[in-house]
Amino acid sequence: MKALLSALLTLTLALPVAAGAADYTVQPTASTLGFAGTFQGAGFNGTFGKWTAAISYDAAHLATSKFDVNVDLVSAKTGDKDRDTALPGADFFNIAKFPQAHFVTTGFRQVGAQVIADGNLTLHGVTKPVTLNVTFKPQGTGAVLDVAGTVKRLDFGVGGGDYADTSVIAADVKVIAHLQLAAK
Repeated sequence: MKALLSALLTLTLALPVAAGAADYTVQPTASTLGFAGTFQGAGFNGTFGKWTAAISYDAAHLATSKFDVNVDLVSAKTGDKDRDTALPGADFFNIAKFPQAHFVTTGFRQVGAQVIADGNLTLHGVTKPVTLNVTFKPQGTGAVLDVAGTVKRLDFGVGGGDYADTSVIAADVKVIAHLQLAAK
């Protein structure tokens, strides 16, 4: 019996272990989560000051990779007092009712050299699919992760009413993140 148990243990240890994505911790002081849009023909940029991200990623194991990001919308800043005052209000983010946005991946795919993250964004009480371009660069025991994509604000009911006119505020809002990651 001992010989059988020993043989089974040896066989189990010799089997390849299923590889998976590595877990990372975001380094907040070196990371940014931002957005860019157009108001009356002029471009503007903004950032979110408060957000969390759970990142598991390995370019060789995309099937086990995952992003899960929560954003406190009240932390949106563009550097323009009027815009920064309007964003939390009912016409835009409506933070009294919808204080957070949430993005979670549903999968990753390789298109040529580009990795695409498919996922669902919940914003303003609406959940819609969103795709992001992913660039991942290992650095020592950590990595740099850059993502970019476009969100159609009216699909989520952001900037409705008087602000639904896309000649005043463009329909497309670019989402940009630059994350410095440390291995867990």
